[in-house]
Amino acid sequence: MYTPEQEQKLLEETQHFLRETPPKNSLQEAGNTIDQLRRIIGYHDYRYYIASEPVISDYDYDRLYKLLGSIENEYPELVDPDSPTQRIPQGLTKEFPTVEHIVPMLSLDNSYNEEDLREFDRKVREAAGKQQVEYCVEPKFDGAGISLVYNKGKLVRGASRGDGVAGEEITNNLKVLRTIPFSVNLQGYNLATLELRGEVMIPKAFFVKMNEERIKEGLAALANPRNSAAGALRMQDAAQVAKRGLIAFIYHISYATDANGMSLIPSKLVTHSGNIALLHKMGFKTPHSLMKVCKGIDEVIHYCHEWQEKRDEYDFELDGLVVKVNDLSLQEKLGFTSHHPRWAMAFKFKARQGSTKLIDVHFQVGRTGAVTPVAKLAPVEIGGVSVSSASMFNEDFILEKDVRIGDMVLVERAGDVIPYIVKPVREARTGSEKIISFPAVCPSCESELVKPEGEVARRCVNINCPAQVVERLKHFISKDAMDIEGFGGANVQRFFDLNLLDSIPGIYKMDYAGIEGLKGFGSKSVEKLKKGIEESRQQPLHRLIFGLGIRYVGQATARTLASEIRCLNDLEEWDEEKLSSLQDIGQKVAASIFEFFHTPENLEIIRSLKELGVETCKPEDAEKPQEGEFHDLTFVFTGSLERFTRNEAKAMVEERGGKVSSSVSNRVNYLVAGAEAGSKLDKAQKLETIRILSEDEFLKMI
Repeated sequence: MYTPEQEQKLLEETQHFLRETPPKNSLQEAGNTIDQLRRIIGYHDYRYYIASEPVISDYDYDRLYKLLGSIENEYPELVDPDSPTQRIPQGLTKEFPTVEHIVPMLSLDNSYNEEDLREFDRKVREAAGKQQVEYCVEPKFDGAGISLVYNKGKLVRGASRGDGVAGEEITNNLKVLRTIPFSVNLQGYNLATLELRGEVMIPKAFFVKMNEERIKEGLAALANPRNSAAGALRMQDAAQVAKRGLIAFIYHISYATDANGMSLIPSKLVTHSGNIALLHKMGFKTPHSLMKVCKGIDEVIHYCHEWQEKRDEYDFELDGLVVKVNDLSLQEKLGFTSHHPRWAMAFKFKARQGSTKLIDVHFQVGRTGAVTPVAKLAPVEIGGVSVSSASMFNEDFILEKDVRIGDMVLVERAGDVIPYIVKPVREARTGSEKIISFPAVCPSCESELVKPEGEVARRCVNINCPAQVVERLKHFISKDAMDIEGFGGANVQRFFDLNLLDSIPGIYKMDYAGIEGLKGFGSKSVEKLKKGIEESRQQPLHRLIFGLGIRYVGQATARTLASEIRCLNDLEEWDEEKLSSLQDIGQKVAASIFEFFHTPENLEIIRSLKELGVETCKPEDAEKPQEGEFHDLTFVFTGSLERFTRNEAKAMVEERGGKVSSSVSNRVNYLVAGAEAGSKLDKAQKLETIRILSEDEFLKMI
């Protein structure tokens, strides 16, 4: 943000440089000129990319930019990484290393109706002990999530969202986005380290223009702005990234400290709306102009309906709005589940719909044996995407909807992403439509299908079913599991069909000589595949657990299991009761894990992987138990904490070998209660095994 006086001065300097050639007879004069030009260009970048109100022509901007570049070329010792001319890095980025976010980037709980929002509000008010809560409502951008870290004002890292806990470092590519400053003034706000959340987007108009140009050049049109933005961020050549017209909106401060390393959330940064205003002042492109602070849920709902009607008028793709508790101390009190923050909810816009003909139904077998009907449709464009297939979920769905082959059907993209059939248009029937018959045997191996009690899906229980084997292989090599670069789902199917691959251990016994003779597999492709497979042997234990495809075990549960064991085979000794004692693992999940580790075929896979050099144990240094006075002790923090934040409390406990839980149970040793402690305190008081502490008593312990 610039004051009127600053803007006036910068505009006068702009005209001066456009009229006269600056003096640079000495190194000092050249340095002064460079500093001036960088300030001027930075201001015009702000006017164009952030404020969307340029005050000079593109031609004049290019003159200033070229002038700066020419002086820097003449005096290379004066080139600075923060210069606008350094937006296009030289060379290629061959690898994108994985980096952990300071604070995990969780998903959002979703709502498609007013009732869900009111239930969300009820829970928030109940926790807050208030009749009315103030909310911030802002756009839910449909782009690629990013995380930025600034230290002492300098951009030190940019990363993709990844799995929420860690993402790929893409700093080099993000530097080409003019909406991301190289440096910001943190000292003026008593900030030292800042982690920000954002979304990278492609403007609708630019996307249309870009596709028109691609078609003229004989290239394939890109599918949609979101996928194109995500794909651009992983390009190896940052110069090509710059051609995608990417814009970054920054919408959240996830972590902030002062020079002493103390958290400033919520002690100094007290509201979300205040944080957005602060980011806007710093020069970031934010949703401040579209954001509304609402007094109570009725105002929130009105604003959501208002935006739903005008979503298509906006320059960027939106798939909803995000409703956030504005008070950061209340956000901290509400906390998180393993999946989403309890202080925010996404209101998703009504999905875009289209009507088309149902041509046929194919039945697909998943990695757990579930047989899913998939509708094959006459192609129809929905929300800018051509849809030719849609999920029909299960047999009950088909019977309930009375969908038939040959029907004209209404198709919707749920969340503007996943297509599914809403209903058949019965009025359009001609009598030639055919009832859909669900198969009695597996379409892949012809084993008899079973329908377990209490489940809607029919299943193939043949563990050697070819379709299941292929799907398990695809899951194992996927990005969120073992992340084997150079493989891909299409190659899994291809290798399987050619009898080059028939099991998970077979990945580590690949016949590379046989692969090199295949079409599309030259020596470089084979070397890339070989390298990806070799590197995957050292993947962390939680990735291996997730990759094995245990039913109901997602990434969060895999991390929980990995944190409790030394080696994968340890789980053979765990019974369902012990598994159920872990956080976020219920009886159904525990039963599935127990069954997996007591099935001989699965144990044989694990044994083979170990023999083939896959790490099935954590490193030796991870085996050592944490020492400290809190070893084997579990703490819960509740209420409004005044002496420290929850993150600081968690760090203090973990540094001393203890654990912090989000829920009260008989496995908790201490509950630290701040002001306005609620239901957790009540529950702890009923459990005689839990000792209740004040903040001061907790501090005395350490």
